[in-house]
Amino acid sequence: MQPIPTVSVQELQQRLAQGAPPLLLDVREPDEWQICRIQGAALLPMSELSQRLGELDPARDTIVYCHHGVRSLRVVEFLMSRGFSRVASLSGGIDAWSVLAEPSVPRYG
Repeated sequence: MQPIPTVSVQELQQRLAQGAPPLLLDVREPDEWQICRIQGAALLPMSELSQRLGELDPARDTIVYCHHGVRSLRVVEFLMSRGFSRVASLSGGIDAWSVLAEPSVPRYG
C-alpha cells in the first residue's frame, strides 16, 4: 500500500501563493467550520463525502484538511481508492495552520 501524501503548512502557503492554487477541502463538520476556516476553502464534511463525491474533480490538485489531520488522512486514503491521484492531507490540520501560518485563525479544543 502506498503512503498517504501530506503537505506541511509551509508547503501549502507556497502552493496557495502560486498562480493556480489547489482546491482546499475542509472535511470538518459545519459547527467546526463556523469557528474557523482557511480562507478560500470549500466545506465537504467527511460524513457526507461518499454521497457528494461527484462534486470533486479527480484531476484537480486538492489539499484536504480537518482539525488535527486525522480525518483528512482518512479522506485522502478514501479519495485515492476512488482514483484521485492529486490529493494530499495538510499535516497538523487547521490547528497547525493557526499556529504556524495564520495566528488570527481561532484555535479550539
